[in-house]
Amino acid sequence: MNAAEPAPSALVRLRNAFVTGLLLLSPLGVTWFVFAWLVGQVGGSFRPLFFFYLPEKLLNAPALGIVWNILATLIVIALITLLGYVSRHFLGRFLLGSLERLVRTIPGVNSVYNTVKQIVTTFGADKRNLFSKVVLVQFPIEGSWAIGFLTTKTRAEPQARVAGAGGAEVWGVFVPTTPNPTSGFLLFLPREKIVELEMSVGDGMKLIISGGSVIPPWPAASPE
Repeated sequence: MNAAEPAPSALVRLRNAFVTGLLLLSPLGVTWFVFAWLVGQVGGSFRPLFFFYLPEKLLNAPALGIVWNILATLIVIALITLLGYVSRHFLGRFLLGSLERLVRTIPGVNSVYNTVKQIVTTFGADKRNLFSKVVLVQFPIEGSWAIGFLTTKTRAEPQARVAGAGGAEVWGVFVPTTPNPTSGFLLFLPREKIVELEMSVGDGMKLIISGGSVIPPWPAASPE
């Protein structure tokens, strides 16, 4: 420490210690908040359905409310897991397909269902490798750089029309919004206007969701 600089006062040290402790507890606090919200919403909604046979006084007892909510949430998770397992077999696929066809016959509901299904299909587990690389592109104006994900190098109609007669290489890039990466912009850009990065797709997604506060180390540590 520079001798000319005065030592921080006890109040400043106390404030710094409090902020440090708050930052250390933040991940735990956010995790607990999400868990409590999930249990309250899911368990609280399904508790009357699963435990209808219990006396109302026992079901709504303040001391046992969290217990019933947790049990109801676990039952919902188990049922969802069972549905995923059954859907892999013929009977499960048949039943789910029949239910899907029924939903699509309901006016208004079918449009909402189709939109949600497209989003889930796009960002679901079977599309885990949809984004092949993290890139930088100048967006929304030249000189302003945004994080994007390389989606395709295939030369289809959009790429061919953008490339023109010269046949320049045009790639597809998805630029997500922050902190919600499920929306964004699909850009078709010449290869020379795209800067490829070394960070993984997972690190790029963390960077987007955190609004730039979680930055992966660079250069990346080489595996030993």
